[in-house]
Amino acid sequence: MISGCYMISGALMAVTGYLFQQSVLTATTQTALWCVVFFFASSAASAAYLTVSEVFPMEIRAMAIAAFYAVGTAIGGITGPVLFGRLIEAANESGSRDPLLVAYLIGAGFMIFAAIVQMILGVRAEQKSLESIAAPLTAIKEQTGTA
Repeated sequence: MISGCYMISGALMAVTGYLFQQSVLTATTQTALWCVVFFFASSAASAAYLTVSEVFPMEIRAMAIAAFYAVGTAIGGITGPVLFGRLIEAANESGSRDPLLVAYLIGAGFMIFAAIVQMILGVRAEQKSLESIAAPLTAIKEQTGTA
């Protein structure tokens, strides 16, 4: 599900960028396409954050979600405005939509890359209990006899 949603959102983002660059979209159609892209991307991201936490013992799952969310938000929040601001500035200076197509394709590329990474490194967690994926620390201590 995660890789499929990321792949779909990446493909839709690339198509949206191309249609924008070709001046085919109205404000309404562009917004509608963004909503569809966001629907798939947010589904993938939400499932990915929850799945990441499942590979950690129960006692630290909340911290794992917080750490992955903070790192992802920091990377996107720092680099995104700088990169895309420069691309928009270049588009304004040139009068061309080509730099904005580059922005769309960068976003699409990241989503498709995320899909590939998930296919390669993702944990198969469907239909399994959380404890079978990552045993609680207390269970590990009981099994090993440590305090």
